[in-house]
Amino acid sequence: MAVLLILFSTILYFYIEYSVDGELKNSLYKQSKFIMANYDQESIKQKHSLFKQTLNIDVNIKKGIQGSNFKSFEIFKKQNRFYLRGYFFYKSGLILILTEDITQQKMIEHKVFKAIVILVFASMAIVLFYAMFLSSMLLSPIKLFAKEVAKMNENILAPLNYKKMPIEFWPLAKSINSLVNKIKSFILYKKELFVGAAHELKTPLAVIKTRSQVALIKKNSTKESFEKVIRENIKTVDEMNLMVSAILEFGRAEGAQFEKPQEIDLIEFLKQKIKEFALLARKENKRVKYRLSPDSYKIKIQPLLLTQIIQNLLQNAIRYSPDGGTIRVLGHTLNGRFVLKISDEGPGIDESVDIFAPFVRSKNSPGAGLGLFLVKSATEALGATIEIKNKKGSNGAIATFVLPPYKE
Repeated sequence: MAVLLILFSTILYFYIEYSVDGELKNSLYKQSKFIMANYDQESIKQKHSLFKQTLNIDVNIKKGIQGSNFKSFEIFKKQNRFYLRGYFFYKSGLILILTEDITQQKMIEHKVFKAIVILVFASMAIVLFYAMFLSSMLLSPIKLFAKEVAKMNENILAPLNYKKMPIEFWPLAKSINSLVNKIKSFILYKKELFVGAAHELKTPLAVIKTRSQVALIKKNSTKESFEKVIRENIKTVDEMNLMVSAILEFGRAEGAQFEKPQEIDLIEFLKQKIKEFALLARKENKRVKYRLSPDSYKIKIQPLLLTQIIQNLLQNAIRYSPDGGTIRVLGHTLNGRFVLKISDEGPGIDESVDIFAPFVRSKNSPGAGLGLFLVKSATEALGATIEIKNKKGSNGAIATFVLPPYKE
């Protein structure tokens, strides 16, 4: 901005100087025409002092050989005064020389130049002040926003109070709050997983220890009793191994969240998965029926995460459905979202319990209780929602999985 102001001021000054000098030269040229038209050479010499008094010009005639259209000008300084001298063709071999004192005009030009310089510096000062004021005004909400964010730490993940901020920052603050809630949920689930894993592993270890101590304390212990204790301990270790494998599977599933999204036809993807599990269901004398619409639905998603969700939901539906039962899969779009519903004819769920918490399982469940926990984590990673409720008016549960709107 400063460079532009200086450049503009310089151009303006030279334009004014050029215009003023041009007018002075044109005026002097007209005077030369007037003198040559009305006075001969002798009269010009006689009225030298008159020209000086009336026209404020010094008139001289000198010998010189120039063309009939010759005219030339020069501006010079002498004894702190400025003069404009013009040379004009008078007659053959003679040149009319007019010299005019232009000190006053030059002084005006210098005053104009000073005024322009002052104006430039004043403008620069105003621009600088305005820029500082504007930047301060713009930075103020950013500093406030940064201050609020700085208050957050890994121990206290409180949401931002965006209503204290300018309305322009509300969308950003809401996005951060959404991210904070996801992080809090993730940390909560992690804590539940660690605490649950410790509890689930501590109990069988205590059982193994107690069982072994009792076997050692008994004085009448036989070889058969020791073998029984060892077999029971091996069974308990196998159960623990199953639990550890489930935790490792969860860890691998967590890594799937970093998979690069791919564009797939969701309908074809679901059909393939459903057909695979229909074969497993048929072996257990159960049926899988499905109805999906539209015929094609393109979406960009992480296939591994989606596979983990569909696989766990279908496995649970097949596992808890009775002999001869039917698992129904319905998929359709609603308000730009794809909704998938998987229902079974099993005993249903205990709705008073958080079935998505780690190590929560029914009495007859052979698993470690991490399947639905994995489903919940994968669902949140996709930005989707999952809900499982008991069916009304009949046995069984229904899982509703809703994907977010797809934006290309």
